[in-house]
Amino acid sequence: MARAHRRDWTQVLATTAQLTHDLDLAEECTQDAYEQALRSWPEQGVPAKPGAWLTTTARNRAVDRLRRESVFRRAMPLLVTEPTTPGPEAGLDDDRLRLIFTCCHPALARDAQIALTLRLVCGLTTAEVARAFLVREPAMAARITRAKKKISIARIPYRVPSPDQLAERVEVVLEVVHLIFTTGHTAPEGPQLARRDLLDSAISLARLLNLLMPGHAEISALLALMLLIDARADTRTGADGRLLLLSEQDRSRWDRQLIGEGIGLLTGALHRQPPTRYAVEAAIAATHAEAPTWADTDWTEIAALYGVLRELWPSPVVELNRAVAIGLRDGPAAGLDALTPLLADPALATYGYLSAARADFLRQLGRWPEAAAAYEEALALTGNEAERAFLAGRLVAVRAQLP
Repeated sequence: MARAHRRDWTQVLATTAQLTHDLDLAEECTQDAYEQALRSWPEQGVPAKPGAWLTTTARNRAVDRLRRESVFRRAMPLLVTEPTTPGPEAGLDDDRLRLIFTCCHPALARDAQIALTLRLVCGLTTAEVARAFLVREPAMAARITRAKKKISIARIPYRVPSPDQLAERVEVVLEVVHLIFTTGHTAPEGPQLARRDLLDSAISLARLLNLLMPGHAEISALLALMLLIDARADTRTGADGRLLLLSEQDRSRWDRQLIGEGIGLLTGALHRQPPTRYAVEAAIAATHAEAPTWADTDWTEIAALYGVLRELWPSPVVELNRAVAIGLRDGPAAGLDALTPLLADPALATYGYLSAARADFLRQLGRWPEAAAAYEEALALTGNEAERAFLAGRLVAVRAQLP
């Protein structure tokens, strides 16, 4: 059932929303379909096509509700469709694309757009979305509820924007797709390091956008970034499930086809316009991909690219990554010095990677008590079990050095 949720949630919800024109009703019917599967599948067996079974069940539930409540006769649709106006998605016919553009409508605040897409398009729980935003779950629940009400009140159309609106609408969609990918790359919590369903969903959406707006440099750059990172997916854990650092990965197993496609997309994007956020991030990923070994990694280039990135997209996380690159270029003491100013940034107060980076530099410097404290802090801020196992192993090794 968990697999069916990860794989099919988005399509079931999007298809049901196309019928109901009401996100709340579509979500309720989709949840009902999964509840029905929990009751019937253990007795009757899992159907040959679980996604089709879930979609049919959700749609049937929706039709029953619509008939019972006489929605078609008594109420205006909450999600407006324009079936007589051909949209730019003609030929793509992907309900997920319509759903994501609806969730990313400019009438919604930026954080609401992203939160709603993670909840509805990706099927993340409210707790998982809250963790991605580094906020409390009740606050996130209220944010998602307000966003859905705004869609209803504003009668936001359930469609891909017209060509003259696409340019102004695509930026936030790309931000959402990127966040879906990063959430899947390292799952906020759970036993698995990554969520393959979210990675595939993000890459699929980026490919759809690339078809929708061919030649758009930022779409090409984001797709390049995701492909270059995903090329390393099979080497991020060992046969025993243990997390492997980039320095430990078998580069001969990296997917060279994805790397080639990613570099080709990046090259085309850089030729079409000056570097932008995703292009610089893709260039960093390409620098890693092109290094034959860990020792050959060009940390000077990577640190410089992070310097460019912080000008284009100021962010505490960019500053953190730049500090780590400086430490790998100039040594752990330099890295620790670069991290120190970030300790006062409230946006990173609950960000486990800052504590983990400090812990590693302190470990390399032999400052065992401080390293142990930093690893303990990182463990307290980490929900992913694969990362927790890695940090716990490092903590044990550091504690063994204490007097």
